[in-house]
Amino acid sequence: MFIELGYLGLFIASFLSSTIIPMASGAVLAALIYNGFDPYWCILIATVGNTLGGMTSYWIGHLGKMQWIEKYFRVPEEKILSFQERIKRWGPMTGLLAWLPLIGDVIAIALGFFRLNPWRSFIYMFIGRIIRYTTLGLIMQLF
Repeated sequence: MFIELGYLGLFIASFLSSTIIPMASGAVLAALIYNGFDPYWCILIATVGNTLGGMTSYWIGHLGKMQWIEKYFRVPEEKILSFQERIKRWGPMTGLLAWLPLIGDVIAIALGFFRLNPWRSFIYMFIGRIIRYTTLGLIMQLF
């Protein structure tokens, strides 16, 4: 379905895959490039969509409260504070890894939850994602 929508489908898939909704934006990107869509536009659109989705997760985290995590996810405060130390050690640079499967959403939410600088978080998320999609785009150019 996303492939049929072209660039718009790529944007939607990229945005959704960077939130808590599991999607395969890389597969949509690869399919579009394979089907003759401009790889530069595909990489840019996927990066922007995925970064905006990551920032949505950031803002969801920003709304969070320690009591909610303890109550609804049953994570003890000590574990949360330990994770906070790791996130704050690297600061917004942690956003470089927010594209990773499984832990990327947690990283983006944690950046917001621990109130790290939103602009710097955005920049690092964008850099990590553009590296990811450029690499995938280059691989697709080989085929």
